Order: sequence, then C-alpha cells, then structure tokens
Amino acid sequence: MTSRLAGIAKHFLKMGATKSDITLYTVNTPNGIKASILLEELNLDYKVHAIKMSENEQKEPWFLEINPNGRIPAITDKWTDGKDIRIFESGAILQYLTERYDKDYKVSYPRDTPEYWEMTSWLMWQMGGLGPMQGQSNHFKRYAPEQIQYGIDRYGNETRRLYRTMDDTLKKNPKGVLVGDKVTIADISAWGWVASAKWAGVDIEEFPALKKWLFELLKRPGFEAGRHVPTPHTAFDMAKLSEKELDEKAHGSRAWVQAGMKADAKK
Repeated sequence: MTSRLAGIAKHFLKMGATKSDITLYTVNTPNGIKASILLEELNLDYKVHAIKMSENEQKEPWFLEINPNGRIPAITDKWTDGKDIRIFESGAILQYLTERYDKDYKVSYPRDTPEYWEMTSWLMWQMGGLGPMQGQSNHFKRYAPEQIQYGIDRYGNETRRLYRTMDDTLKKNPKGVLVGDKVTIADISAWGWVASAKWAGVDIEEFPALKKWLFELLKRPGFEAGRHVPTPHTAFDMAKLSEKELDEKAHGSRAWVQAGMKADAKK
C-alpha cells in the first residue's frame, strides 16, 4: 500500500466518526468525489462500492434499482423507519446529506436564511451549468472520434465563462468562498470540476481567485481524503502533462466512450 493510500485508509478508520448505514456507489470523477468529500467533511462512517465503469457495472440491473439512470454517484441509506432508501444525482446527494446529517451546519446553512438559498442557487448552477458544459468540453476535446472545432470552442469558451463567474464571485467575498463565511456544498459541488480544468483545456492561471480557492480547499482534511475515493485522485498530476501526453491518456478511453454512446443510442 502506498503512503497516500495508507493515509486514506487511516482517515476512513478515524475515531469518532458518526455511524451511518450509508453505502456510496462511485468512481473517482468530478461528480463522484462530491459525495465522498462531503461524507468526509461531515465525519460520517460509510461504505464504498467502487463501480467498474469499464465493465459497465453501472448498467447492471442491480445498480439500475439504485439509480435508474445508470450513472454515478448514488447512495443508499436507512430511513428513520428502517427502510432502505436511494438517492441519486450528485446534487441531490449533497442536499440529502446536509439536510439529514449536518445538524450543526458545518458546510451548509439553515433553510430559513438567505444564505441557504444562495447556496442552493450555486448548487443548481453547478448541476445545470458547470458540470454539463465542462463535461461536453471534455468530450469534444478528448473523446470525440474526430476534431470538431466548433464543439471544442463552444464548450471550452462556455466553461471559461463559468469559471470567470466563479472567479468574480470569489474576488468579492473576503472569505474566499462562494457563499457566506464558510465552505459549503456550493464549493464542494464545483471543486472537482475546477481541479480537472486542464483536462477540459482551461488554464487555471487565467483565474487567480479561483486558483487560490482550489488549493485552499485542498488543505482541508475532508477534501484531501474525499478526493481519493475510491481510487487516487490524479487531476493535479494530469495538470502537469503536455497536451500530447493528455491526448495519449485519453486515447485509451476513447473507444470505450464511443462504444457506450452507441449502446445507449440503441435503447
């Protein structure tokens, strides 16, 4: 076991974690690590099922009972009556975990405050804007079978616009967070995407406040442990590679992405 993984295992076994019946079904992606970062920030005990995406485990009948959309992340838990419940879509998972388990509002705000609705607005902004736009930027830049410059420019420029929106907001807040005076699920929801800026063709140096925010949050133990679930987080290693090296990394996944698209189109 590497020293990094040993540290992660130690964090999972830390004393004082709040017991829960949560199982997280995930892969180490910008969406997947939202849930694990929040679980770590809340110091919750949880189980992890690493979904084998390359084997299309997310399409198997048992998983479709948890998330009928066949995507990660998803969680299962026990409701107050002891019955099993499922929550899918990363934004819904963040809301569920804070509203049920963040009683002290460590990374959220009470519903009867303006900050709650500002936080929710940013969460919806990430779910409806940053994630989909950067995801499409990733696709056209790294996975498309041919280089379509319109798609690369369309989604790359929109991702930069969204980064600028965050950068401008962070500049205005002396606390250096998106909402109020503390880190919230608004920040957690966006962090993994910004960490993967280079993969989408975005130069984080264009956005100094956002870059500072990215690495300040990395100092938090919950972010450091949560980003490595269920496998080591490599976004910062990727950021050191040349464009040629990044394209070579993408080559191995390109055929699998295209095969998945064809399979989905037949359904």
